[in-house]
Amino acid sequence: MNTESYKQAYERLQKIVSQIESGELDIDQLADMIKEANKLIAFCEEKLTKADEEIKKLSQEKQ
Repeated sequence: MNTESYKQAYERLQKIVSQIESGELDIDQLADMIKEANKLIAFCEEKLTKADEEIKKLSQEKQ
């Protein structure tokens, strides 16, 4: 996975979900898409967690 930003990962994840929902994938493609989606979800969760931690840190510094 060569994802540089949260936005790119989220957009790719949306495309994968659309493809899965279309029902046009064979079982091998579906398995690959699910694996990629799981990696993208983990990447997005990590980005969001880091952003949340940074916001909390900045909030505490201002107090």
